[in-house]
Amino acid sequence: MIKRQRILITGQVQGVGFRPAVHRIATALQLSGIVYNNTNGVTVELQGKEQKIVKFLTRLQSDTDKPPLARIKTCNVHDIPLVEDEDGFHIRKSDSQGTPLSQVTADTATCRDCLAEMSDKNDLRHGYPFINCTNCGPRYSIIKNIPYDRPNTTMSVFKMCDKCAAQYTDVTDRRFHAQPVACPACGPKIRLTDSNGKTIQTQTEKVLSEAARLLLAGKIVAIKGIGGFHLAIDALNNKAVERLRERKKRDHKPFAMMTDSIEKIKRYAIVDELSEQLLKSPQSPIVLLPKRKNNPIAPSVAEGVSTFGFMLCYAPLHYLLFEYDIEVLVATSGNTSDEPLICRNETALERLGDIADTFLMHDRQIFRQVDDSIVHFVEREPVLLRRARGYVPTPIIIEKSCTEDIFAAGADLKNTFCFTKNNQLICSEHIGDLEDVEVYHHYIGSVEHLAKLFEVEPKIVACDLHPGYFSTQNANSMTSQKIIHIQHHWAHVASVLAEHGISGPVIGLVCDGTGYGSDGVIWGCECLIASLEKFERFGHLDYYQLAGADKASKEAVRPALSLLKKAYGVNFSLSEFDWLLNRIEPDNDKLQIISEQLDKGINCIETSSLGRVFDAVAAMLGLGNYNNFDAQLPMALEAIAAVDIEDSYEFEISFPPSDLCLFDPGITIRGIVQDIRDNIESDIISAKFHNTLVAALLAMAKYARESTELNTVALSGGVFCNRYLIGRLVKLLKKEGFEVLFNRQVPSNDGGISLGQAAIAVDLVTKDLSITDHNQQVQEKYYE
Repeated sequence: MIKRQRILITGQVQGVGFRPAVHRIATALQLSGIVYNNTNGVTVELQGKEQKIVKFLTRLQSDTDKPPLARIKTCNVHDIPLVEDEDGFHIRKSDSQGTPLSQVTADTATCRDCLAEMSDKNDLRHGYPFINCTNCGPRYSIIKNIPYDRPNTTMSVFKMCDKCAAQYTDVTDRRFHAQPVACPACGPKIRLTDSNGKTIQTQTEKVLSEAARLLLAGKIVAIKGIGGFHLAIDALNNKAVERLRERKKRDHKPFAMMTDSIEKIKRYAIVDELSEQLLKSPQSPIVLLPKRKNNPIAPSVAEGVSTFGFMLCYAPLHYLLFEYDIEVLVATSGNTSDEPLICRNETALERLGDIADTFLMHDRQIFRQVDDSIVHFVEREPVLLRRARGYVPTPIIIEKSCTEDIFAAGADLKNTFCFTKNNQLICSEHIGDLEDVEVYHHYIGSVEHLAKLFEVEPKIVACDLHPGYFSTQNANSMTSQKIIHIQHHWAHVASVLAEHGISGPVIGLVCDGTGYGSDGVIWGCECLIASLEKFERFGHLDYYQLAGADKASKEAVRPALSLLKKAYGVNFSLSEFDWLLNRIEPDNDKLQIISEQLDKGINCIETSSLGRVFDAVAAMLGLGNYNNFDAQLPMALEAIAAVDIEDSYEFEISFPPSDLCLFDPGITIRGIVQDIRDNIESDIISAKFHNTLVAALLAMAKYARESTELNTVALSGGVFCNRYLIGRLVKLLKKEGFEVLFNRQVPSNDGGISLGQAAIAVDLVTKDLSITDHNQQVQEKYYE
């Protein structure tokens, strides 16, 4: 029986060679019809024998025939009238009408086929730094608007030569409709300049050889890549790395590294099979790997941590540069500390001219700067710590479809934001910390750009409960929209629920440094009974005082002194503990001032922050007294933890019948102090401290299960970026029969908050619940 069917396909199906694959399969099966991109995805019309159409659908979704980067989300088929005298199967021009539900695809690493052609002296693109095809190359970073066609990208200024145009229009070619397609005759070019922008070299091979020579001589080279500039330096040259730290004003935070082969990475780090697969994946993220002992990497690359962050080359330019006898490079974001990644040539020369000695630039505009993503493994599963290049803007698909567009503002630290469009939650790439004015301006511009790109017109805005957050203040200024204020830790739990496609309720264990509570106190170690619709606070770390407000997140002496006072009560005196406190803060006058602040409650806040407890313990063990970057001291404490210790400290959890479950860390702190007095090794103390936290959280979860009969636990919050902690907790929870969920597709730190906010807002809207009532409940909890 001859039929004609229209097939509507959504997912990652534009810019990935999907239409040529459709054409190839249809032609092979002798089906007639058409295929074209639309702003919903791809439309296919097929005409022929019914059994052949069924076979087409099977082949299209098989790994053998489906393009490598394609991801089909939905495939809806319905009958339409036959077309008479149709001649074969054709690819039609894109349809720009409709709503932009199709996924704008992420930038991907150079594929094997392109690398082989780049190395082939007889190939048109031999040695060309911008080789790409439908299976690889820039996408998100060059797109200005949808549909994803060349006029809507930054490649529109490069007119294709006849050879490139022939491949671009040949449906059987790997570069059919590859929008960035180019060659040395017609495409972008590289050049080398000094720090003032004066051109040193423009011939490709000479540019690369001179840049490599300078790198090997210890010079800092700013290299423009896919999503922005890297600042590169020889990772084996400690003096050069220290110079980069000084110029970049990044004294302590570990640097990422890049090289061109897995074999090289294995010289410096331990690479298992899963890590190797991830390093070689199209996403090509930075992967955190255990350091090898006695490795020759410059010590100042990653001091105070037990891992290296490595990535493989992901742009053709990177591979070509490494051909000039380069072993391994530091490749850190091209910016000064905490500012947005720089992607424009003129801005790079202006902002990085005092940092880089030389600039390796090109003339392909980066429309959207995108940082490198960072991944580590938890229970042999890849978990994102920073979601950016390679992963953005791939949306999280949810079951419910929302009738209203929603904007979720995210948090102020490690900000991302999120839009909802029907059943898609579209998270931005990592933006940064909004307290920096440049980052805040980047945030505002990014919101406007992505709203335009996805044609989102939010009528509802979700934001954090904290009135001092810049993201919240910006949301509150959107007077034409309805505002939903969402408690920070509830959003953390909701981000896990959204990822795993469930609505709850679950037992939520959320551990971080800071989050505004519904009682007006800064929360940070919470047990919640939460769904997407509502939450209740079941338990938390007992409150303690922090003196000096924001200073307490930097200066470890502040939480240390507070926790010691709480642990010893009336038996505490500065003179008795000066042996311990002076290793944290040698200034006795400052210690006296902080002590009096705590005693009198001057400029103090109450908190249940677990992050600050980590700071205090790390400082007591002599690992440092100041967080030069977020979580520096907790990372140092994790890095030294002995792996073969099962012991833990005593802890106290109260389980009152009518009040909240409270974890009092006092007896734990006293145990740590006694071990320090007894000269117990720091790695053992660290392990025992971690084990104690796991035991306490496990006890709280078990009590919550007894009280609620819930058996699913969701873990989130920045503290769970600690692999020792989350790995041990997951194992013990599972051993006790819990189902355990944790963040994978978005970070467990505040980079995942926007996803949780969006998921809660969608649930509120789809259930037709009152936003006014929700906000009133928030206020009632606050005033209680």
